[in-house]
Amino acid sequence: MDYSVVHAPGPYTIRILGQTHHKIGSLIPQQGRLPEYLQLYIFDTSNEVRNRLNAMEKTSVEGNLDETTLWRLIEMIDENNCLTKIFRRARDHYEGVRTEFAIRLLPDKGKGKEYGLPSTSEVAGLIVGDMSSTIGVRDIVVRFQSDTLQQIRDDHPLYMSLQYPLLFPYGEYGFHPEIPLHLETDTSRQYYASQIQTRLNQGKTLIKGGRLLHQFVVDVYTAIEEDRLRWVRNNQDFLRAELYSNVLDAVRKGDTDAKMIGQRFILPPSFTGGPRYFVEKYHDAMAICREYGNPDLFITITANPNWREIKGHLLKYGGDSSNDRPDIECRVFKMKLDQLLKDFKYGTFFKPYTAALHRIEFQKRGLPHAHILLWFGNSSRTPSEEEVDEIISAELPDKEEDPEAYNLVTKHMIYGPCGVINRKSPCMENNVCTKKYPRPYNDYTSIDKSGYVLYRRRMNKNVFVVKDGTVLNNNFVVPHNIKLLKKYEAHINVEWCNRTSAVKYLFKYITKGVDRATAVIEKGIRQLPLTQWPLANQKREL
Repeated sequence: MDYSVVHAPGPYTIRILGQTHHKIGSLIPQQGRLPEYLQLYIFDTSNEVRNRLNAMEKTSVEGNLDETTLWRLIEMIDENNCLTKIFRRARDHYEGVRTEFAIRLLPDKGKGKEYGLPSTSEVAGLIVGDMSSTIGVRDIVVRFQSDTLQQIRDDHPLYMSLQYPLLFPYGEYGFHPEIPLHLETDTSRQYYASQIQTRLNQGKTLIKGGRLLHQFVVDVYTAIEEDRLRWVRNNQDFLRAELYSNVLDAVRKGDTDAKMIGQRFILPPSFTGGPRYFVEKYHDAMAICREYGNPDLFITITANPNWREIKGHLLKYGGDSSNDRPDIECRVFKMKLDQLLKDFKYGTFFKPYTAALHRIEFQKRGLPHAHILLWFGNSSRTPSEEEVDEIISAELPDKEEDPEAYNLVTKHMIYGPCGVINRKSPCMENNVCTKKYPRPYNDYTSIDKSGYVLYRRRMNKNVFVVKDGTVLNNNFVVPHNIKLLKKYEAHINVEWCNRTSAVKYLFKYITKGVDRATAVIEKGIRQLPLTQWPLANQKREL
């Protein structure tokens, strides 16, 4: 959990460094070491509560655990979880016979129902003696006593149940490749998407997991990405990756040392987030611009956690905060975005567009937002003052004439406070706001030499808003459209961008991908080739 990214209330932030994987250890701890993880079910169970408290106190920063609650959770898991039952059988065997044994976790449920709760005999077996001939490729074998850990494959059906016993108290089978499927693509993604749906006739343990649900979703996402990358790695011939010859490329670059040449896997343009994916999207955007000219409007819409649809869902199905349900926030945002694009297509707020392009991103504080480009014609002309003022406003509405518009603008479209009145704002660098707020007053709309519109911001001391104890007026208003605000009740920034000098920046901005950092690795005097890594992997690779 990373608390340094979010400076305001919002969804939890989880940072991943390197590859996400789960490992499992031995049944009995090494001599002189305290039990931990699954060993708590088998070793020294007469002091199990105290052992669990000791294990948690090493890492917990949320305060002391309640012993009564912990004991009730142990009883619940013992009674219902099929995996726990096999561990308890191992405890009885260890305390009674004292011979070496192992537990084999099976990848198949046998002839049981596909979606029925598994029994102990279907998911595991207690093995005494030699077991080499009974181990399958995808089985998990937990040794009696070992100082090494073995990694659990992300496609094993017990992958999530072993990691999240409180979210899956019955030890349910999760996704595995043998599940019958009517469609032929994105099997794991479809399974997990179905799993986090809210259903009145089923338990809500998973969707009420709070912060643990966030961790589960991140874990699921990495498992899906691992599955997609595995498919790409195993289907290089199908992707015609031989066109990117490793040896020929190395010779062309002058790399004559064989130790510097490794096996290379090509990510196709269909892999979301890959380099060829972004290049393809950028070229598509340039083709649209070549056909229709420069775009007219640049619109950014950000999800609002307080949308009535989200609040209504939480009220009906239960939930303390919308930030505990990132899946609902994303689903409602996607529905709103689809409706917004439909409104643009049919000319609900301004004339219908001739072309449109949009991209969804996620803020560092966890909320989705979309950048949208709209074309209104096949020419790159300079708009008139009246045309801009009809679509875009950068002023506070009159509170008496239109109280609804005033409340929406003050709630969603006020920037800051920053600048001289708040030098500690995150947007400040060298005592100057990076977003150029507060903006200067203008009596009329005009266009500067760089092609950026200077919107009308008249000085009006009678119209203001108090934010964080500071009085703000028109020079802190983000450009917007009142009709859009009234319908969608969210932060929607509307900018006119009809100039060639701004086109490349706009297309690069909406197709730039993740942040990246450049690192140089040196050994002695010789400098190795420059390599770029995503920021998420920076620490691991360095």
